[in-house]
Amino acid sequence: MYTKQPKKLIIMNILDILKRYSDENHRLSQREIQDILSREYDMTVDRKAVKRNLMNLIEFGYDINYSETARTSRDKDGCEQENIILSDFYLEREFTDSELRLLIDSVLFSRHIPYQQDKQLVEKLSKLSNIYFRSRVKHITRMPSGDKTDNKQLFYNVELLDEAIDSGCKVRFRYLEYHSDKKLHCRRHSDGTPREYIINPYQLVAKEGKYYLICNNDKYDNVSNYRVDRMTDMELLSERAKPFETLTGSDGRKLDLTAYMEKHIYMFSGENTRVVFRADKAVLSDIIDMFGKDVRFSDESDEQITVTADVNEPAMEQFAKTYTPFIEIIKPLALKEKMIENLSAGLEKYLN
Repeated sequence: MYTKQPKKLIIMNILDILKRYSDENHRLSQREIQDILSREYDMTVDRKAVKRNLMNLIEFGYDINYSETARTSRDKDGCEQENIILSDFYLEREFTDSELRLLIDSVLFSRHIPYQQDKQLVEKLSKLSNIYFRSRVKHITRMPSGDKTDNKQLFYNVELLDEAIDSGCKVRFRYLEYHSDKKLHCRRHSDGTPREYIINPYQLVAKEGKYYLICNNDKYDNVSNYRVDRMTDMELLSERAKPFETLTGSDGRKLDLTAYMEKHIYMFSGENTRVVFRADKAVLSDIIDMFGKDVRFSDESDEQITVTADVNEPAMEQFAKTYTPFIEIIKPLALKEKMIENLSAGLEKYLN
């Protein structure tokens, strides 16, 4: 029960009622709004005041839908007159329930958002709809908390990296990794001191449920990718970041994010190359999902097809490992020989 409130808050309370109780499938009459005001806000309001405040909200720009019904009545002189009755009020929402559900599912099944923070995000997203939607959210299952990242600095990291990218400044941080105790620890030098990274940040991207930073380690001239949820003790530096177009492999051009993501399917760093491989047609859908529709097909038979793709070489190696025995790399020869070594070493482990 709300405490008794002054009359001037009627308009805000009516807006709150529309947010909490209405949607296209749950419409409110003026009488129902009156009842809720009385029951939950301890406010006695006549129908004319409800209508006046609803019209004011519409005039202020709120997207409130309603229906109009014509009713005929007689005045005190017995003459017929037509009255327009307004009813079925509901607030048109910025997000549909399906869109909110999609956003909530993305939060729940993302491994890079800590468990407690994903709980808070779901609650905030749920409040963008009404009580009927929030009741359904109770039936959504979360990933086990053990599958979530242990780094509680994720949102701070994203905010600071956004600022660094906007301002074109370098960033210093330490990087975390799991040890056999299943806990995150800072990477360290051989003498035991924590390793510090100074990077030039260019773009934040989401890939396979994780945030990555496309950047350059300041010690080198190539492009690197770091997991944002593995960064800690981050600090924004005043030194200007190195331009992306000065890096090896950039061809003197700014970052083309679409092209970069197409070639870095697993977010591994490394040189891009043209790869030709023979594949079973049973995995064609997986190939399109992973490499996109820019791949080129040739030499198609009933069971197999040759694929040509421009891709980051370490990522192609990982893809070939994942899809063994459906994939056979043809070119480049060095990558094919490396795969032979990998498979031979793996087979030896299983046979011994």
